Amino acid sequence: MSQTAANSGGISSDGLPPVSPISLKTIPMAGLLVDVYGLDELPASVSRVSCLWLHHQRTRNKEHMREIAARCVGAWNETTENEKKDRGLIALAYDQRNHGTRMVHDPANGAWREGNKTHAQDMLGGIVGMVGDQTVLLDVVESYLFHDSGEEEGQQRKVIDHHLALGISLGGHSVWQLMFADPRVRAGVAVIGCPDFMNLITDRARLSKLSTYSADTGAATFLGSKDFPPSLVTAACKTDPKGILFGTSPIPSSSSSPGSCSPSTADEDERQRRQILLERLQGKQFLLCNGAEDKLVPPRCGEAFTRWFKEAADKYKEARISVDERTYAGVGHTFSVGMVKDAVEWVMEVVKNADADIAAQAKNGKSKI
Repeated sequence: MSQTAANSGGISSDGLPPVSPISLKTIPMAGLLVDVYGLDELPASVSRVSCLWLHHQRTRNKEHMREIAARCVGAWNETTENEKKDRGLIALAYDQRNHGTRMVHDPANGAWREGNKTHAQDMLGGIVGMVGDQTVLLDVVESYLFHDSGEEEGQQRKVIDHHLALGISLGGHSVWQLMFADPRVRAGVAVIGCPDFMNLITDRARLSKLSTYSADTGAATFLGSKDFPPSLVTAACKTDPKGILFGTSPIPSSSSSPGSCSPSTADEDERQRRQILLERLQGKQFLLCNGAEDKLVPPRCGEAFTRWFKEAADKYKEARISVDERTYAGVGHTFSVGMVKDAVEWVMEVVKNADADIAAQAKNGKSKI
């Protein structure tokens, strides 16, 4: 199925220039319907392709990522139109679990205030599932799109050698987890997303006035309660950035702070965290876009982790982690015009420097593509 994508859904477009039409093909891959933007515009001369994977927000679907796909791919094509093109950019979107073409039970997409008693389970399950689906698609996407490339005269064989991701809200959460989960995804834009799922959901329990939340004990008693069962705590500690690095323990005020641990224990914890950063995030780039007035995913819920993360990236320079955090004054829970402009420009820079990143990874023996 092929069509044209233009200005529609998913982002705040007032104040932005019109979007140029770009090709859209919906291709079944590994049991998922994947919207692929910009495939028809790839020049025959292109041999290397970057994939921008788009993760949509809760209660939306893959179609809501049309405009940001068109803006990113269109911007890349325009910047290289007068140059010899050796690298192309395509954007891909697929439905989150229990959304769009994969809808199973709509009430599960609601929050506690909307009567969904398993809000925490549904949220984390969807996020982890999205990351799992993404890993499968990374494995097979080239074989679906370019299995016969290079067979026609004058056409280069195309390979996908570079991946990055952009997600909004729920998609921002899944991009955070994806960056920690798969070494092939080299850069991520987390728009109004949170790297500390347990803190975000605990705060939401407080605001929802759940009986399992106590102002006196906070997360200490909520985590492990019926609204956030022990098995869910274990799952979050395996998949969520804060959980991976700190478990349910508080985040120290700085990357070098021992917290409440003895010096020897703190040193060992720090060594382990450094090792995790080196193994999972070496050379990766992050753009974090938060709305200062966001009430659904308040910046405060990820503030402690992000502060530590930026300090750690600066401290462990050998990991070459880049963290660009931007908070937008007066912006709530939306992908604002300023965020869109910044995200497109940032994606262009990442793709422009893809070859250097790939070379650096190969030099360090870390490339898994």
